[in-house]
Amino acid sequence: MSESEQPTFVEQGKEFRRDTNYIPDRITRDARTPEHGPTDGKLWPVEPGRYRLVAAPACPWANRSLIVRRLLGLEDAISVGKPGPTHDERSWTFDRDPGGRDPVLGIERLQEAYLKRFPDYSRGITVPAIVEIESGEVVTNDYPWITHDFFFEWSEHHRPDAPDLWPADLRDEMEEVMQRVFTEVNNGVYRCGFAGSQQAYDEAYDRLWETMDWLEERLTDRRFLMGDRITEADVRLFTTLVRFDAVYHGHFKCNRNKLTEMPALWGYARDLFQTPGFGETIDFDQIKTHYYVVHAQINPSGIVPKGPDPAVWETPHGREAL
Repeated sequence: MSESEQPTFVEQGKEFRRDTNYIPDRITRDARTPEHGPTDGKLWPVEPGRYRLVAAPACPWANRSLIVRRLLGLEDAISVGKPGPTHDERSWTFDRDPGGRDPVLGIERLQEAYLKRFPDYSRGITVPAIVEIESGEVVTNDYPWITHDFFFEWSEHHRPDAPDLWPADLRDEMEEVMQRVFTEVNNGVYRCGFAGSQQAYDEAYDRLWETMDWLEERLTDRRFLMGDRITEADVRLFTTLVRFDAVYHGHFKCNRNKLTEMPALWGYARDLFQTPGFGETIDFDQIKTHYYVVHAQINPSGIVPKGPDPAVWETPHGREAL
């Protein structure tokens, strides 16, 4: 399997469809019923030190949670375990930790936490996931709501100068922007890479680039997606952009042009990369190893490309003027 999804492979003659059926549990203040989002799962109380975020740096969906955790200053409240970049059909593994086990949970595979709670669990073992440390059981893998709840439900544990990632005055427009970014860009690159027919690929490719051009225009005269401040929308777009030239351009055939050839988007991506909380969560070697090794159907040789040079991400972006 790969990332926040069921096992990923090309189905001949079909377009790629992401399985978005996740464990609907939520962690909320005093296990209250939240105003927004799924409420059909179990509600767990916010409690510093009780949970561990398991998030592989290679995965864009997990990368979101690593960035938001850093931006909000939740490092002391929620510990983090980081699986390595490769896995088999069973699960992400902690092969980069001493002894091949997560030092807090004591497990070799994330699958163990899923099966401990759901012995007959048959869906994808995905990251990010939150695990209750004492019981060793998975709590949730519903990644959009994990970062949402980090902001709204864990607010008492944010650092004093934490950014407002969900500004009330921008929320409605932000939701629309994030939905388009998800369907056409975050998931759009996968719809290109795992297309099972030329028609499915062509349609996904056209939709991707229509939205990339829309983003380029939007970011020409504004520093961030919603204006002059970083929001959750920027986090969600960034994790795809930072992987674009290294992976999606070639591996997923999203090759109309490189990100570095789009002045506004390239400057914007570097601006975020150089912002504390973003760039330090990125490991290009792990990212490339994950995609080029795990997706054997697309890259049967398993050869991992050496480029591009990550030093370009540290070059001046000039976005301060906006």
